[in-house]
Amino acid sequence: MRLKFPVFCSSETSSTFSPMAGEKKSPIKRRDRAAVVVLGDIGRSPRMQYHALSLARQAFLEVDIVAYGGSEPHSAVLEHSSIHIHKMPQWPTSGRSLPKIFRPLMLMLKPIVQFLLLLWYLCVKIPAPDVFIVQNPPSVPTLVGVKWASWLRHSIFIVDWHNFGYTLLALSLGRSSLFVSLYRWIEKRYGRMAHGSLCVTRAMQHELAENWGIKATVLYDQPPEFFRPASLEEKHKLFCRISKSLNQPSGFQDCISNGMTASDNNDPNVTPFTAQLGTDIFLKHNGPALIVSSTSWTPDEDFSILLEAALMYDRRVAALLNEDDATRDEVVWKEISDGKKFSYPRLLFIITGKGPEKEKYEQKIRKLNLKRVAFRTMWLSAEDYPLLLGSADLGVCLHTSSSGLDLPMKVVDMFGCGLPVCAVSYSCIKELVEVEKNGLLFSSSSELADELMMLFKGFPEKCDALNKLRMGVMERVSSARWANEWEENAKPLISKVISENFS
Repeated sequence: MRLKFPVFCSSETSSTFSPMAGEKKSPIKRRDRAAVVVLGDIGRSPRMQYHALSLARQAFLEVDIVAYGGSEPHSAVLEHSSIHIHKMPQWPTSGRSLPKIFRPLMLMLKPIVQFLLLLWYLCVKIPAPDVFIVQNPPSVPTLVGVKWASWLRHSIFIVDWHNFGYTLLALSLGRSSLFVSLYRWIEKRYGRMAHGSLCVTRAMQHELAENWGIKATVLYDQPPEFFRPASLEEKHKLFCRISKSLNQPSGFQDCISNGMTASDNNDPNVTPFTAQLGTDIFLKHNGPALIVSSTSWTPDEDFSILLEAALMYDRRVAALLNEDDATRDEVVWKEISDGKKFSYPRLLFIITGKGPEKEKYEQKIRKLNLKRVAFRTMWLSAEDYPLLLGSADLGVCLHTSSSGLDLPMKVVDMFGCGLPVCAVSYSCIKELVEVEKNGLLFSSSSELADELMMLFKGFPEKCDALNKLRMGVMERVSSARWANEWEENAKPLISKVISENFS
C-alpha cells in the first residue's frame, strides 16, 4: 500500500483537499463550524474576538477559539452560547533566567513545542471545522500548524493578515538576519497555501498581490456596537470605579492628586472630573482634560515622543502665565484646588495596555517634574475600556507599524467612541485618519505639543478646533461598524470558499 502525502498549493492554483494534485476530490459534508486561531492572548486580540462574534451571529456557525489565556475577552464573547474558548498552555517565561549557553536551544525548541501543541488542539481537542481563520502574525509556527490541521481535518484555511511577522522579528534582529529571511520565506510560502486571505489596508493588499502572489480582501477594522460615546452618568460611574488609580500619583505628587481637596478625596461621589450631589451629576468647571493612549508597550511605539510633548506643554503654559522656575508647584496646585480656571487646562494622560517596555517608561514618568500634566498607567476590563474612550477628550496614537502597511486598531476604537485622535504619521495612516476632519498627524514631540496647545486652548467651552474634530468623528460613527464591514467583505469570501469545498 502506497502512502499519500499532501501536495500544498497556493489558493490561486488549488482549492482542493485532495492529497494528490489532480486527483478528483470527494464531496465533504458541511459541519457548520468555524475555528478562530490566535497564537496569543485572546483577550488582547480584539479583531479575532469580533471575527468569532460575527461567525456566530451573522454566519450562524458554532465557533471554537483556540488561543492563549491571560486577559479576559469581552463579555459578549464569553456569554455567547455558540462560542467555545479553548486555552492552550503557554511557553514558560522562566527560560529567560537560564544560562546563555542554553538560550539558543530554547529558541529552537519553542516553535517545535508550540507547533505540536497547536496541532493537538486543532486536530484532537476541537471538533473538525469547515474553516480555520488564523491571525497573522505570529507566522511561525502558526501558519504551518494551521495548514497541516486544515489538510488533516479536510477544512479550509483563511489567513487574516494584521501585519507581517518577519518585519516584527526584524525590529530586534535586523532585516539582514538569516533568521528574518527564513521567517519571511515560511510566512510567504504558507501564506500562499491559504484558500483565502483578508488584510487590514489597501496598501497591504497591494503588497500581498505584487510581491507575495496573494489575492487578499480588505477588511478594515471597525468598532463593534459597544464602542460608543459615554453618557455623563456612565462617565461618573467609571471614574468612581477607577478612582483609586486616578487619585494615585505616578510620582510623589502631581496636579491631579493635589488638585483635589481633602473633603473631595474622602467623598466617594467626587472624582477629578465629575461630582454627584443627590441625584444630579455634573462636570467640574476646572477639571482636567482627559487624554487616552492605548499601547502594547513595544519598540514600534516610541513613547518618549508623548513624554517630551507633555513636558513642552507644561513649560509653554507656564511661560504664557508668566510663571518661572521659582514658582513652586504647591502655589499652582493650591490655585487649582481653590477653583481657579486657566485658559489652558491641566492634562491627565491615561495610558492603557500591557507590554515589555511599560516599567521602563513608568520610571521615566516618575522622574518628570510637571505642574499641569499628570500620567496614569492602568489595565481596564474589556467592558470598561470602551467607556474610558467614550469619556475622554482626545486620543493619542504612537503606533508606527513595523511594515508600514497596517493600521492601529486603537484609533478605530477611539473613533467608534466619538473620540478625535492625534496620531504618528506614517505611510498608510491616511487610510484611517483624515487630517482636520477626524484627527491630526504629527512626526515629532514638538508637533504634538503644538497640537495639544491648539486643541485645548479655552477648554472646555471654547476649544473650537477640538469640537470640530469631534463633530467630524461623529459623522461617521453610525455607519462605520464592524458588523457592516464584516457582512460586506469577510462573509462573502468565507461563504465562497466553503461552498466551493463542501457539499
